[in-house]
Amino acid sequence: FLKVLSHIDSILRSPRAPPLIYKRSKGPVQNYIKENGQECGYEHLPLTIELWADQLMALKDLHSSLRKLSLELLPWHTADPQDNRESIRVEDLQFLVDAILEEIENKQKNSQTPSLPTLLAIVSHFQKLFDVNSLNGIYPRMNEVYTKLGEMTNAMRNLHEVLQLDSSAPPTVVVDTVGKLCDIINENMTEQVQQLVGNQDIHSIINKLEEHERFFPPFQALIQDLLCLLEISNLDDILPTVQNLK
Repeated sequence: FLKVLSHIDSILRSPRAPPLIYKRSKGPVQNYIKENGQECGYEHLPLTIELWADQLMALKDLHSSLRKLSLELLPWHTADPQDNRESIRVEDLQFLVDAILEEIENKQKNSQTPSLPTLLAIVSHFQKLFDVNSLNGIYPRMNEVYTKLGEMTNAMRNLHEVLQLDSSAPPTVVVDTVGKLCDIINENMTEQVQQLVGNQDIHSIINKLEEHERFFPPFQALIQDLLCLLEISNLDDILPTVQNLK
């Protein structure tokens, strides 16, 4: 008898056993006395075994509660005929908990999907931004925007390389750099023209242009009148036609 008690006690004290939790016994505590009248040291066994028995009985209540929660969250799961069995295993509880957690995770993933009003608002905003009057025109305009964006991206990449700018430089920097290059080119062209013709020649050219502006309009009007009067359309025919009139 003491050997059996010792074996039970060793099981309760093993590392695999749960912590020893004591509670007040429902009945009188029976002390096991050795032959010499001293306590045998196993008086804690009835209390511990009684507590564990209560915990095992409570597993059935816990299983019932989890089953109710599962039916609320997973109503499409049919009742298992084995749910009413007397013995409940920890694996049964773990199965219910895993099923509930999986359903919660799926709901969280689905909640990230935009709602119908959100999708309609996105479509309406796209139509306003890119001047699309109908739903049928959305996909063609999307393709057009995508194509234009690709062309602009390639152009900006080429400008970055030609201007030796960092790839992270914003478009404003690219525009400013191109503007500065244009200013430099214009200044160089002006200097080259001045070096080529000189300041005096420039003034002479300006005077000739002013004389041309004064002379050309009356001359053009005279030629047009001659063409109409002689009933010809080619400028080279004016002189031969006048000579024939002699």
